[in-house]
Amino acid sequence: MSWRTGVYNRGEHLLPMAISASQRLGPYRVLAPLGAGGMGEVWRARDERLGREVAVKVLPDEVSSDASRLKRFEKEARAASALNHPNVVTIYDIGSVNSVSWIAMERVEGRTLRELLFAGPMPTKRLLSIAAQIADGLATAHQAGIVHRDLKPENVMVTKESRVKILDFGLAKLTKRDAESEPSSRLPTEAGTSPGVVLGTVGYMSPEQAAGEAMDFPSDQFSFGSILYEMATGKRAFQKATAVDTLSAILHEEPRPVGEINPEAPGPLRWIVERCLAKDPESRYASTKDLARELATLRDRLSEAPLQTASLARRKRRRKLGWVAAAALVLGLAALFAAGYFGRTPVAPRSVRFEIATPPDLVSDDMPRISPDGKYLALNASDSSGKSQIWLRSLNALSAQPLAGTEGAGRPFWSPDSRFLAFFAGDTLKKVSISGGPPRKICDFRLGADGSWSPEGVILFDASQSPIQRVSAEGGTPVAAVKADASRNERQVGWPEFLPDGRHFLYYAFAGNRGENTYRIGSLDSNETRPLMPAGSLVAYAPPGYLLFVREKTLVAQRFDPKALKTIGEPAPLADQIVTSVSGGVKMSFAYTRFSVSREGTLAYRTGEVAGSRLVWRDRSGKEIEAIPDSVDVSNPALSPRGDRLAFSGELGFNAASIWIRDLARGVNSRLTSGTPGESCPVWSPDGSRVVYHIIGRQDFYEKSAAGDEEPRLLLKAAEGADITFAGDWSRDGRYIVYSQRSAETDQDIWILPTFGDRKPIPFLRTSFKEFKPVFSPDGHYVAYESNESGRSEIYVRTFPGQEGKWRVSSEGGGTPQWRADGKELFYLGPGEEKLMAVEISIREGFLSGTPKPLFAARVSDGKTRNKYVPSADGQRFLLETAMPEPTKPTTIVLNWPADLPR
Repeated sequence: MSWRTGVYNRGEHLLPMAISASQRLGPYRVLAPLGAGGMGEVWRARDERLGREVAVKVLPDEVSSDASRLKRFEKEARAASALNHPNVVTIYDIGSVNSVSWIAMERVEGRTLRELLFAGPMPTKRLLSIAAQIADGLATAHQAGIVHRDLKPENVMVTKESRVKILDFGLAKLTKRDAESEPSSRLPTEAGTSPGVVLGTVGYMSPEQAAGEAMDFPSDQFSFGSILYEMATGKRAFQKATAVDTLSAILHEEPRPVGEINPEAPGPLRWIVERCLAKDPESRYASTKDLARELATLRDRLSEAPLQTASLARRKRRRKLGWVAAAALVLGLAALFAAGYFGRTPVAPRSVRFEIATPPDLVSDDMPRISPDGKYLALNASDSSGKSQIWLRSLNALSAQPLAGTEGAGRPFWSPDSRFLAFFAGDTLKKVSISGGPPRKICDFRLGADGSWSPEGVILFDASQSPIQRVSAEGGTPVAAVKADASRNERQVGWPEFLPDGRHFLYYAFAGNRGENTYRIGSLDSNETRPLMPAGSLVAYAPPGYLLFVREKTLVAQRFDPKALKTIGEPAPLADQIVTSVSGGVKMSFAYTRFSVSREGTLAYRTGEVAGSRLVWRDRSGKEIEAIPDSVDVSNPALSPRGDRLAFSGELGFNAASIWIRDLARGVNSRLTSGTPGESCPVWSPDGSRVVYHIIGRQDFYEKSAAGDEEPRLLLKAAEGADITFAGDWSRDGRYIVYSQRSAETDQDIWILPTFGDRKPIPFLRTSFKEFKPVFSPDGHYVAYESNESGRSEIYVRTFPGQEGKWRVSSEGGGTPQWRADGKELFYLGPGEEKLMAVEISIREGFLSGTPKPLFAARVSDGKTRNKYVPSADGQRFLLETAMPEPTKPTTIVLNWPADLPR
């Protein structure tokens, strides 16, 4: 077979040409056709500027006419053009003229590897020479983050000088429909190919590509292994009667061993082929550079061997001696390879760090959660309209995609097999497959938060000051798994984290101001728990035996024995300035820190400071009118009855949160309380002379003059075994304070504290459901509150002091009710706290409520504070606690993070 000029002609039927000779494409004058294929027409052309001949590929109309695909093609082509390697065809230019899109590249004279394979298996020496060059080109591209995705003999060129050139690097994905936009069962086809015929592309797919899964550089290694197999045996590794059967073989069958077909193939070569063709991507090479190095080593040592296989062929009359020599050669090569591979000085593993930016149109201060297999990031974020949902990004993709059905989702957590995400939306725990489909309900639970999912299908989740709950991932009724132990001064438990055995788990015990917060070890098989270490942040377990946590904004790793359930040695630092949450103006003694780690050695974290929240006035359309100066990291705003003063909780430069009062006319802040840690949730007396507030941790109410001229007075001490959540409101006649209280028997209930007589608290609403955030109507005859009795959080109104009437006001979920001063309107936050809602109220002839109407996207800050907004007296303005505007911080990804630990 003679050498050709224009190796791009691959023996296929030429497609009708969209251009003609002598036509100009930018600076290139078209000379003659070279060939055509499924990826477009190729022409020989002359660069009039530099006086050289090039190859110009004209893209198919289906690409040129599709703006989005063309844009992606150009982006991929630019990335591929950055490759500068002797074994990769160089891309010179891309352009478009009169709706004809083209790409100019290096012109190569030679033959395709497919043409060379027509002669059968290659001699080992030439095979290794070509294979080492292919692997070297692949390794360089992979190091640059570029995956070929369509490696096959047709895409490998060999020049007269035996120089290898890889074609179409990184272009296959974008000149065909993206895998994400097609059903995974759809097979690739090329022009001129009959249905059911085995295609070259199908025969070289990796199992993950055949299964429609995400692909990375190990996929190219598998395709390369298929090429190596064919070079060594003259047969395809996977070849069946139909494309479907071939795909099935790739997924489930092993090819015949190379040694059975070609006994003269060196053992080390067979081992390399077998490793490349491993079904599990993790069983292939951790780095394509290692693959290239092994092939180059084998090539060089074969050429140095004293006895060449060619000389054996010339000694046929001495066959016995020849076989002995051949065996000695194979054994020698195997020994040399083993000495080089197994006996070489170990190269210390290295970590790789890079950043992933959150798309500019998304806002989130949440931490992306890395999947257990290290392939995906899941992030809860809001778009420009204020709609929040879970976004999913593969680490080998350029963009994130929203997961349908996850609107209003809270912080997601992964299933152990990385196939599902669990999340709370409203009052329901759900799970959703990352491959698509509607979410499925697991259970109902109000104020559920972050969780952990065991390999045995058990989910533990944080229940916001309630016991840690346990439920089957297949659905069911949650039951308490761990409760706070009053004998240890524990006020709250949460943040469970399963350990490797799937039975033991870590959790934190919060003691507030009464003791030390600790991490403890619990078990699904016992009520007994044991202390592990002080708790300062979230803790995550990572194989092969580490606990990761944050200490003074430094992410550290500490050795941990999962069998003995104890820590070993001292923590080692991994990263500095880890983002730590600020909630409600109080720096949390238990820090919600931004990091996540997978089981296979990938770490994700964010650095910097959380901007916190600020107070902003908005009108009924949501337009910002003004921001309250000096309102950074404050919470729980409360307007005085006359609207001239604002009470709130925050630090304002001090080390502990206090209650502050701001004179809105003069813009002056005055500190009301002494700064005992946890002072929060102020409520005004009806005449504006006094303020009631709550101290988190003590669970007690205190009262103080708004003038600040007296010491605070204990108004109500929490009963034994009960937690006062916060004061909700003070009736306009000054006679009653309504508040919510949590107990082990009935969870959240609503109570009334009289301000006269014996001041003995009176239960107002005690049920098996959760009722909280109560507020009096202006006339004092009704109480609006939030309850989950319907299965999700809704707004209800009851008569007061009796309970003759009860009405549901919200229609599709809601929380945090607030009355207009004249009682003619009731406001609340809609599902997921995404929108501020308004309902007209009439009480002339009994209680009547209108249809809820959305006012605007609320965009209130995260955190479980009592008040996130307060209306003006006339209901025309709203003061909202909103997140500070800032660019969402990028996420740092560390591959092989244990390599950063001291040895």
